[in-house]
Amino acid sequence: MSRTSKPHEIVERALELSTADGCVVIADEESTANLRWAGNALTTNGVTRGRTLTVISTVDGAQGTASGVVSRSAVTAEDLEPLVRAAEAAARASEPAEDAQPLVTGGGAAPGFTEAPAQTSAAVFADFAPALGEAFARARAGGRELYGFANHEMTSTYLGTSTGLRLRHDQPNGTLELNAKSPDRARSAWAGRATRDFADVDPTALDEELARRLGWAERRIELPAGRYETLLPPTAVADLLIYQLWSSAARDATEGRTVFSRPGGGTRVGDVLSPLPLTLRSDPHEPGLESSPFVIAHASGDDASVFDNGLPIAATDWMRAGKLEHLVTTRHTAGLTGLPLAPGAGNLILDGGGGRSLDDMVAATERGLLLTCLWYIREVDPATLLLTGLTRDGVYLVEDGEVVGEVNNFRFNESPVDLLSRASEAGRTEKTLPREWGDWFTRAAMPALRIPDFHMSSVSQGV
Repeated sequence: MSRTSKPHEIVERALELSTADGCVVIADEESTANLRWAGNALTTNGVTRGRTLTVISTVDGAQGTASGVVSRSAVTAEDLEPLVRAAEAAARASEPAEDAQPLVTGGGAAPGFTEAPAQTSAAVFADFAPALGEAFARARAGGRELYGFANHEMTSTYLGTSTGLRLRHDQPNGTLELNAKSPDRARSAWAGRATRDFADVDPTALDEELARRLGWAERRIELPAGRYETLLPPTAVADLLIYQLWSSAARDATEGRTVFSRPGGGTRVGDVLSPLPLTLRSDPHEPGLESSPFVIAHASGDDASVFDNGLPIAATDWMRAGKLEHLVTTRHTAGLTGLPLAPGAGNLILDGGGGRSLDDMVAATERGLLLTCLWYIREVDPATLLLTGLTRDGVYLVEDGEVVGEVNNFRFNESPVDLLSRASEAGRTEKTLPREWGDWFTRAAMPALRIPDFHMSSVSQGV
């Protein structure tokens, strides 16, 4: 093998080298292209490439099966055998794995398994970059400054097992964050987009929206802490519900440790969480939000198991028409809890059946707050999933259907599960970029939500 061996060759060679009772090999080939800008001018751009190899060895013993996991970057042919031996040594030194299951079986290589990895390049910005230049010119003429970045990643994952699986998934992932500031930096507004290829992102339209928000901020209104009717835009809804999904492991709920635990024992599966006909779901084949159709697990936890690598992921309704339908399970935790198998997926969609845009919802508001996004979200109480965090880059006061000015930022204390029970309206579902969790989770589609009494617990001096 050469130092430039293809990913599938690396996977096959690692499997050949393995002397363990079972072996899973995951090769992630990554490429990234990015642009950054400040003060209406590009500052940096670049393209990077990388490879990470994960070897999972399993060893059967009298007390059960143990696993050892080792991941390393920039792996070459010379690094391969030491990596495989390290995973085997880790397995032999470990106690039996609680989540041990037979490795998923398969036959034959999936389409594309032996082909070269997909890669991104600066060409992904061929149409976007000129449009960004136009946005700079418009912002400069309008007396505002644009800051931000565009990032596009392509990850080709090759997964092979000693039980015959040969799978491949190509995952594009693009993000755009654009921040507009007044020249004195006293006013700031943010907009973000998630995209697969930047073909559906218009920076001039985003600049126009940011200019409108900076205009709203020319009037400043101070408000105290309290409960306010609040319009949560799709990005804020995504940040809250992604955290809810991350907190919905079936095992934790069964053991009485989460908001999804039923008092007295069991889980809340079957309970009505919202009076609105809201459906929260994941689907690896959702158009525009496609994600891996099989499990890719580099480590085990309550919501993932390395033994499940390659397991098919089906479309799953976590909540259907307001009722909790599923919690996240591995094969191990499904057997432990008696709940259906429901592996976590790489996207999240909330369908509310509403047809109104956020602007339409503003027009229908007598008095309330319109948020831009949430920031620095942290968990306060897992038993209720109470979260705290800050508003950022614009909170606006709406009166008689119109935005009349910008108000101070707040710290909030809310549980997403409780918010679902109190939401009085859901708008039109649209693709959105979570502001807080965008580094980890980008494939989301959410509606805006109207909350009659969102709890702004204190005034924040943040911007």
